[in-house]
Amino acid sequence: MKIVVACGGTGGHAFPGLAVASELKGRGHEVVVWDSGRDIESSVMRSWDGLVFSTGARPLSPKNIFHNLAAILRCRREMKRTRPDALIAMGSYSSLPPVLAARMCGVKVYLHEANTVPGKAVEFLSRFADTVAISFDCTARYLPGVKTVKTGLPVRATIASGKRFDFIPANAFVVFVTGGSQGAHAVNLLLMEALSQMKRELDKREPGGRPLYVVHQTGVKDETLVLTEYAKCSLPSRVHAFENEMANAFASADIVVARAGASTCFELAACGKPALLIPLPTALRDHQHFNADAFAAMGAADEGIQAQLAARQVCRYLLEKYDHPEHLAKMAAKMKELSVPEAAANVANLVEVLGRSTPLARS
Repeated sequence: MKIVVACGGTGGHAFPGLAVASELKGRGHEVVVWDSGRDIESSVMRSWDGLVFSTGARPLSPKNIFHNLAAILRCRREMKRTRPDALIAMGSYSSLPPVLAARMCGVKVYLHEANTVPGKAVEFLSRFADTVAISFDCTARYLPGVKTVKTGLPVRATIASGKRFDFIPANAFVVFVTGGSQGAHAVNLLLMEALSQMKRELDKREPGGRPLYVVHQTGVKDETLVLTEYAKCSLPSRVHAFENEMANAFASADIVVARAGASTCFELAACGKPALLIPLPTALRDHQHFNADAFAAMGAADEGIQAQLAARQVCRYLLEKYDHPEHLAKMAAKMKELSVPEAAANVANLVEVLGRSTPLARS
């Protein structure tokens, strides 16, 4: 089969799409990844060794109407030229032009919704889809009248195969902070202050305790700020705008502090890492809160509400985890139970079985 995987916009949509693309390619299908072609996708797309087509899609807003109309026409031309058998779109604005073009050309459409609550793109595009794959059982109730199949959320195949960074002391307590591929300014400010306080608190204790080490993915804008703050308090750290060794960062962590995008949550599950999840407060329909709540309800993570968190509070929370590793061990076991290692295969099966079920109408 010739299959298009439309993914992009952010790493949270691109990484699951690339996992599906790799699974389908490994099964012998001809796969092309369609992204929007924006700079923020470039660091993610480096991990894909196949064909890429850039659609020119832009975030959904009145100022981008003509960009997106042009993207739809561009996608339609490419569909007519290459005549794929099916398209699987992973959500976000980057899905809109490919899906609409696919329907114009009679190409079968499948969607994947990563979050508990569907985004605007998937909710709108679901009327054009043969099936919507979902990550959480509860998502089906937000898509009445739509055929849904729970597959789990695909994650990078390599994410759970990392090794602890060898430059981190063997006995160190490691906190990994990540706001996603683009960083999270509020999380950066909160955690650099909380971790600096934690370092000072640990320095007051009797010598011989576990040293603190921080791995921090900051996003481009805050890299220098965070580096400077940790240097002031002599806090050993690895700070990068974009962490290119995410598998090793997860493997090194005793606890992760992160946003609650679905991709992050399921990568945590794949790695079995306990977490403090701080949902993005402006996330559409508060979907990150519902993601975090689903994981917290299982005892795999704790949720912190950004507006209610102070650095001192986060410092005390992390010190409690430092002092009680048995609590982290219980959370890690619960987190691992939420892993769906076969998610990429589940989505690939869906595309294969349904994609071959009926002949396509071409225009």
